[in-house]
Amino acid sequence: MNRDIEKKSREYIQTHRLESRASALQVQKRITHSELNAGHTNITHTLHIPKYFSEQDRRNFQRIVQTMMPVFYKTMDAYRQDPQVRALFPFDRRLEELIQLEQMTAYPIPVARIDVFYNEQNGDFKFCEFNTDGTSAMNENRRLTEFLSENNVFQALHPAVETEELMDSLIDALLEVWHSATRHGRNPEASPVILITDFLDKAYLSELHQIALRMQERGIETEVADIRNLIFEDGKLKSVRTGRAFDLVYRRAVTRDIMEGYDQVQPFLEAMRQKAVIMAGPLATQIIHHKAINMALLNPVLQKYFTEEERQFLNRHLPVTYRLTREKAEEILADDKNRWILKPEDSYAAKGVFCGLDLHQGQWEKEVRNFAGRHYLVQEYVTPYMSENVDLLVSDDFRLYANMTGLYVYNGEFAGVYSRLADGRVVSTQYNEKAIPTLYVKDSRDQPPV
Repeated sequence: MNRDIEKKSREYIQTHRLESRASALQVQKRITHSELNAGHTNITHTLHIPKYFSEQDRRNFQRIVQTMMPVFYKTMDAYRQDPQVRALFPFDRRLEELIQLEQMTAYPIPVARIDVFYNEQNGDFKFCEFNTDGTSAMNENRRLTEFLSENNVFQALHPAVETEELMDSLIDALLEVWHSATRHGRNPEASPVILITDFLDKAYLSELHQIALRMQERGIETEVADIRNLIFEDGKLKSVRTGRAFDLVYRRAVTRDIMEGYDQVQPFLEAMRQKAVIMAGPLATQIIHHKAINMALLNPVLQKYFTEEERQFLNRHLPVTYRLTREKAEEILADDKNRWILKPEDSYAAKGVFCGLDLHQGQWEKEVRNFAGRHYLVQEYVTPYMSENVDLLVSDDFRLYANMTGLYVYNGEFAGVYSRLADGRVVSTQYNEKAIPTLYVKDSRDQPPV
């Protein structure tokens, strides 16, 4: 059924070109006049056909999450208990100390997104990466779904679909973190004062303000503040700007940025050490977020903590990954460059990624040798699932786009999907990413299970 809707959508656009182009311009106008336009070139780009998934797809996504979250929790526990597991990760002593802080809630990973290369034809997939720090774009999903009111094809075909809600459910998840917490003298019935914090010059700032606004509409006292503009006094973490004392922190600042700005964020870190706030996002999430996790999960040192079913699942779905040492670089250079992709060990938004397929042999050899021994990984290149879509702001021609399927996870449960497409081989926020709304077709034909 979802394939039928996509086919009918393409046919409708091809027979209603002027109308569809005008519709695409109207959608873009709505984006331009919304918080999805952050100025300059920082604006959301979309395509004209939404992502349609089946109910079987949704069950597949739930199974991926249900399998991986216990693996993540076991990994975090093993890291704390086992020096051999800790040795699998390149963390310095300062970060190790912060990771070892007491877990004060029932949810060690409150918000995450598991990015997968999902094959919509057969339900199979490979993992891309695990985002457990700074997970974003929930509001983008909400707005793009809202702007379907301007999409002529969607309005004409009016398919029977279910939409996703990711903003209010996020707030519910954060409140559940609060209610699950070890109180240390706090009133369990009291509504928390919430801090949403990041390095605001790097943040998806409009989204943070949208989350805060929706919290305030629900009567929850909330402030967005730069992680560097906090003070710790009288046993409380406070805002420099307002003097407000916080109970619950929703951390959007990624651990790498925190460690790079370590001296500037000491009040925040001291509040963590002193258990002065409940953390929705402890720094222990870096264990899963760091790309060393791809190697660690296949290492016998860590695999002994998993069930046989979990080991088989990981072996089947994790791409082969190696640390790019100088020795490994020479091995890779002797192989077919088209089989490999280079990634920084700890980055986000596809920054610093090089795909062998995109480079001629001389460029590939230069990049491999340049990044060898410099905190880079080399990973098996996974050919993404391709689907036809159209960017009517550029052309009437349909083309194939690479798909990235991001599975949102709130407090360990599957919450929804972020669908991104790209006209290149790497889906990159910096260069070529298009975001489209995700919909589930009612009464669709089953796909094969994962």
